[in-house]
Amino acid sequence: MDTQALIERVTKEVMAALEGDAPSALSASACAVENGASCLECGQCVTNRPGLINALILNGVCRISTQLGIGEVEAKIAHMIDHTLLKPEATEDQIRQLCREASTYCFASVCINPVWIELSAKLLRRSGVNVCTVIGFPLGADTSETKAYETRDAIAKGATEIDMVINVGLIKSRQYRRVEEDIRGVVRATRPNILVKVILETCLLTDEEKVKACELSVEAGADFVKTSTGFSTGGATVEDIALMRKVVGPEIGVKASGGVRSFDDAQAMVQAGATRLGASASLKIIRVKDAGGSSGIK
Repeated sequence: MDTQALIERVTKEVMAALEGDAPSALSASACAVENGASCLECGQCVTNRPGLINALILNGVCRISTQLGIGEVEAKIAHMIDHTLLKPEATEDQIRQLCREASTYCFASVCINPVWIELSAKLLRRSGVNVCTVIGFPLGADTSETKAYETRDAIAKGATEIDMVINVGLIKSRQYRRVEEDIRGVVRATRPNILVKVILETCLLTDEEKVKACELSVEAGADFVKTSTGFSTGGATVEDIALMRKVVGPEIGVKASGGVRSFDDAQAMVQAGATRLGASASLKIIRVKDAGGSSGIK
């Protein structure tokens, strides 16, 4: 058989094996779309079987294409997203939905306020999705002792990633030693397997201050630098991501957060040097690449 036919046959066999069923190939007689009719949700394609998508990704697939014209997608993007809900009015039902989405689409983490850590940790146990919370949020003006306490409490409740807000006022006052001690206090309050991301709130800083904030974060032992809380006057820009990446080098993570609302936004940030994306529009980012052509679920 030709190459395309072989690929189709292998794909069908893998799908059947993952589902524990006998091969039930999607054929012209089985799928209305093949005959020019509307989709009847036959359940045989990846578009209508999100569980199958997860199984394929876990078994090494990094791109999926469908016969329904919804398109090809990259699993890499989903694995880089902190699926975020930090609104003060967020309800328990919304947090539960956030966790379901994060587990379904294999996001890197959920990023939630500390009050929801225990619930999120319970819902995401054994899912592979981390629980990220915020410290000193959103102003960063808490005392260092308060931030360290918040961090220890968050970890005890199940957080595995910490996004702390830098003390912007101290940066602008050039009190760099206090800024470094503030970050280091949070780092010391964690354990080796806990990631610490430092939110710079770049919209409030000059380029010189951004550079210094990145340098202090590295010196204090942080794992990531991050652009924004999403609660100030601006979010991530490609220029800021490129600058932050240049300063911290290849060993430290860079997180773009605030204003990342589409696949194109995400792609631009990654190309500029981001290794993590904070977004509340995560589902839109991973589902839509090109509305006029092929898209899909990453």
